[in-house]
Order: sequence, then structure tokens, then C-alpha cells
Amino acid sequence: MERAGRRRTAVLVLVEALGLLLVFAVFTRLHAAAGQDVASATVHARTVQAVERALGLDIERPVNAWLSGHPALIRLAVVVYRTYYLAVLGVLVWVAVRHAEVYRPVRRALVAMLVLILPVYWALPVSPPRFALAGIVDIVAEHDIGGRHGGGNLYSAMPSLHVGLSAWCAYAVWLALHRSHPRLSLLAWLFPLLMASVVLTTGNHYVLDVVGAAVLLGAAVGVATLWGRLIALASPR
Repeated sequence: MERAGRRRTAVLVLVEALGLLLVFAVFTRLHAAAGQDVASATVHARTVQAVERALGLDIERPVNAWLSGHPALIRLAVVVYRTYYLAVLGVLVWVAVRHAEVYRPVRRALVAMLVLILPVYWALPVSPPRFALAGIVDIVAEHDIGGRHGGGNLYSAMPSLHVGLSAWCAYAVWLALHRSHPRLSLLAWLFPLLMASVVLTTGNHYVLDVVGAAVLLGAAVGVATLWGRLIALASPR
């Protein structure tokens, strides 16, 4: 019985891993194909810039200039920008192994986030500041690990996926620890704040892209909660 149980667990883990890999593979392909209209991306970028000017949020140039003047921080910013996906993977594995009781809502929120963001990228391509704002230094391009900055979709600034996934990491850690370690769980939210500062100072996103990422996380958590309730209702008692 014990051996059969272990085999069943191994099969479930394999199915789960393959399912997530498939989700990420499909997302990557669709994301790369979305929003390739450069003209529309430029128009939308100008609209974002106009809204930010009206709200007094157009800080992209000064913060980019500030980072350009601090070489010691540039390498750190590039590393954070390029390796954030390792944090996503690490948090997902950590929750699955150490906090299985919250794994399903966390995984549902992640999948919901990827599903919700794709229509936005398709309908609303936005050129990032490094392309659409004069005077912005493309810091990641100049100091990138491996010497290149590109690939994927270059016109999917709104919302910021970097900030969105970083916020998902914080949400996952908070959900796992907020009852047992409430103060420690709050520290996880420093990660999306760090990522927000990185994407703004490197010229990759606007302030409104960061706001959009926060809205995206809220929507994803809402969808995941509804998803879980529907499954509970459909399951036999």
C-alpha cells in the first residue's frame, strides 16, 4: 500500500509539472506573437505618457538618469531584471514542498495571471520607455548578461510582467506564512517593490505599467478564488 501510494504521488507530481510546463510553453509562444504592431504600440505609449504627465507620475527620465550615474547599482539591476524567473520557480517549488496547503490557490493565481495578461498584450501593445522616450538609456541593453537585450515581445510594457510575477511571489509567500509568521510574511512584498524600481530605472516600464501589474495580481487572485469555489461546489461531498 505504501509503495502504491508513493507511485501515485510521483505520477501526480509528474502530471502537475508537465501541466505547468505546457502552460508556460503556450504562454511564451502566444506572448511572443502578441502586439507586434509598432505603430499602435507607439500611439499607446504616447497615451500612457500623457496620462502620467497629467497625474504627475512621469518620473521615467529622472530615475533612469539617476541609475545611469550609479554604475555600482547597474549590474545588480540587470541581474534582478534577468533572473527574476528563478524566484518564480523557487517560490513555486517551495510552496509545493513546504506549504502544500496553499499550493493550489497559489498555482491557480499564477495560471490566472498568465491567462488574463495575454488579451491585454494582444489588444494593447505599448512601446516601453527605452523605445518611446527620448533621453532614456537602455541600461539592460548596454550592460546585459551575455551582451544582448531582446527576444520575446518588445512591445508588451502594459502591464509589467516582471512586476506582476514578482508580486505573485510575494503573495505566495505571504499566503504561506501570514498565519505562522505574520511579520516575516510582509517582507516578501519588498521583492515587487525592488522589481518596480528596477524596471522603472532601467527604462523598461512606465509607472502605470507597475500599477497595471498590481491590478493584474488582484484580478488573478480573484479568479483563482472563484475557480477554487467552483471546484468545491462541483466536487462530490
